Amino acid sequence: MIRPARPVAALAAAAALALGLAACDGSGGGDYVTPGKITIATAEPAYPPYVIDDPEDGEGFEAALAYAVAEELGFEPSDVVWVRSDFNAAIAPGPKDYDFNLQQVSISDERAEDVDFSSPYYEAPQAVVTVAGSAAEGVTTVAGLQGLLLGAQTGTTSLGTIEDVIQPAQSAAVFNTNDEAVIALQNDQVDAIVVDLPTALYLTAAVLENGVVLGQLPLAEGEAADQWGIVLEKGSPLTDEVTAAVDALRESGALAAITEEWMSDYAGAPVLQ
Repeated sequence: MIRPARPVAALAAAAALALGLAACDGSGGGDYVTPGKITIATAEPAYPPYVIDDPEDGEGFEAALAYAVAEELGFEPSDVVWVRSDFNAAIAPGPKDYDFNLQQVSISDERAEDVDFSSPYYEAPQAVVTVAGSAAEGVTTVAGLQGLLLGAQTGTTSLGTIEDVIQPAQSAAVFNTNDEAVIALQNDQVDAIVVDLPTALYLTAAVLENGVVLGQLPLAEGEAADQWGIVLEKGSPLTDEVTAAVDALRESGALAAITEEWMSDYAGAPVLQ
């Protein structure tokens, strides 16, 4: 027996309902790298306090925040897929193999030409790290840094801060990763390195033998503190949704609670004048 055709209006209503259910369960249809999953990138390597060991454990500031954002978007923890990305690849133009990326990326107009950013989730000053016995030990002013050989990771705000704020007499040593910069400092190949303050405090507490945070660097004239944003592919259909999720976490107090839990021990150092 031939079944009677369903009215067009009924078919349209059923399709609309299916789409609505897909949106509610976090699948996002074609907007996500893998339908039904959310793929999140973090650094390789990733340091505490941002990621503690495995990001899948949700331990660390950015790991915990990633799961909170995923929940705001309608995903369960089991729906989160983690991948790794180096810093330069994160801010480079072109397709991404993840839905979003958290690895302490400062929002800037220049970077926003190549990638999308969420609204900011953290503000961080830059700081100078050295080791006991180096030529930088005991320096308390920006002027005192100008005659030293300083180092930083390529493509970072830290490197720009050396050039724009410290303005040293010799060009900064440039490294592919903070790990390489740390090794250079340990081997006396540079006098000091510049990183964000939370990283500086972690390195001196847990990585560098006899490590010393000389202090925070002042902001360049007319500049605001670095604001970190979640990175997405340029033109991503998820940018507005991820921004709304970050904003919702801020407004509810959840972002402040996550920040307090993971970053409260990484927030203090004198300002170099």
